[in-house]
Amino acid sequence: MSRLRIGIVGCGSVAQIVHLPTLNQLSDFFEVTAVCDVSLNVLAGVGDDWGVATRVSNYQDLLALDTVDAVLIANPDVFHAEATIAALRAGKHVLVEKPMCLNLTENDAIIAAQKEAGKIVQVGTMRRYAPAFIEACRLVKDMDEIRLAKAHDLIGRNPLVIEPTSRVVPADDIPASVSEAMRERGAEAIRAAIGDVPDALATAYRMMLGLSSHDLSAMREMLGMPQRVLYAAQRCGGRYQTAAFDYGDYICQFSTGVDNIPRFDTYLQVYGDNKVVRVDYDTPFVRNLPIRLTVAETTDGVNNRRTVTHPGWGDAFTEEWRAFHHNVISGTSAKTSPQDFRNDLLLFRDMIQLMAGATAATD
Repeated sequence: MSRLRIGIVGCGSVAQIVHLPTLNQLSDFFEVTAVCDVSLNVLAGVGDDWGVATRVSNYQDLLALDTVDAVLIANPDVFHAEATIAALRAGKHVLVEKPMCLNLTENDAIIAAQKEAGKIVQVGTMRRYAPAFIEACRLVKDMDEIRLAKAHDLIGRNPLVIEPTSRVVPADDIPASVSEAMRERGAEAIRAAIGDVPDALATAYRMMLGLSSHDLSAMREMLGMPQRVLYAAQRCGGRYQTAAFDYGDYICQFSTGVDNIPRFDTYLQVYGDNKVVRVDYDTPFVRNLPIRLTVAETTDGVNNRRTVTHPGWGDAFTEEWRAFHHNVISGTSAKTSPQDFRNDLLLFRDMIQLMAGATAATD
């Protein structure tokens, strides 16, 4: 078991650009023994590119293999919950891409299945495994006081980075009827989470499940769970959002959105009277870009010292997979566990409720 045999469920862009190269890099710890995708084009292309002979189009067939110890769940997120639960019932450990699931009912079903199976489930919020982030958490913990915090995530659409930098085998053989059924299933799961809301709020919730799960998950590890959401609003059909999280002695301000500029403007910053700690992230679709830690501080109220460090080359996904290997081998619960992800869903729910109230007030 020192070298885990991995089956991949869902071989889209993130699997092709990030996970497969990472698993290949960590070949002392992992071997990809099977791949699964509903697109036969993707299945053939990925299997050929990475030399994986076992290729199936139904993930239940992959889970039945005795040559698979653990599963990466990277298929569309509307299927994450059912695939994760099925993997656990088949006796497999799971690394599931975020969002782990779409609502609290699914989340609690995963928690129950994990408890019964006794296997590791690790949610793929990889930013929390970056060395710069871990060091920032240590520095923040040692700060005498916190006066303000900010979580900011403005990015360009992913294809703006992916298309000029990567080759991705497209899933262009999937019938439109299958894609439409998947959209309807996703809409139903979101209604189960937040009710029958206007389209803008459904889009906002989708944004939270995708991009914001990185930001708020990291915020919670660094600062803890906030006491409450003071304020939340959305604009531009839910694609831009702001919020304020109450930490008692201070507020964490949150802002996010997606535009057409090919860049990543993403950071988590904590302010004290004498020290400011900041982590800056770049796009995950170009591997090994630096994740930087910046510390500005004074010891005498006169001099201002600013240090920028990049704690080692390496990718947050690589560190995530290293942690997964350690968790499986040692039986250690992942810090990005199903129980942990549940807190994100609670924050998302509270944010949507405030956004709904603001929308109603302006109608």
